[in-house]
Amino acid sequence: MDENTTASRTQAPGAADGEFGYRGKRLGLPEDGTNSLAPTGRRLVALMIDWVLSSVIALSFLGRGDLNSPGTSLGTLAVFAAMNLLLVSTIGWTVGKRVMGLRVVSVTHASLTPLAVLVRTFLLCLVIPPAIYDRDGRGFHDKAVGTAVVRA
Repeated sequence: MDENTTASRTQAPGAADGEFGYRGKRLGLPEDGTNSLAPTGRRLVALMIDWVLSSVIALSFLGRGDLNSPGTSLGTLAVFAAMNLLLVSTIGWTVGKRVMGLRVVSVTHASLTPLAVLVRTFLLCLVIPPAIYDRDGRGFHDKAVGTAVVRA
């Protein structure tokens, strides 16, 4: 048995040439610290914070305090989308991301473009695209527009 055969069995597919390395290497991001890809757990907690905040706003202003009101459920999604559009396009993070020490950056351009944030938000609200992710852990909504959620 030679070294190449042993190495190829112990490494992940595509890792034999050192292509993968660590999450974010292909994107030119550091392995650890600021600007490294955000861990999945932190991103999920940030999402929950944003969703709860959107629910409270929708319940207060659109649902008139009724949890079963159509205004509350659709309003939550509308508030969530508006919050993402406004905050991510202007400052690069939502309240939940800020609390968790995360931000959204473009990995293909110098800065986030409004169109990229609009498409990203639309795909995020569809729910399924974020659940489809690549080996770096970026959801399809980020991959489609060339963004990534990184540590701030």
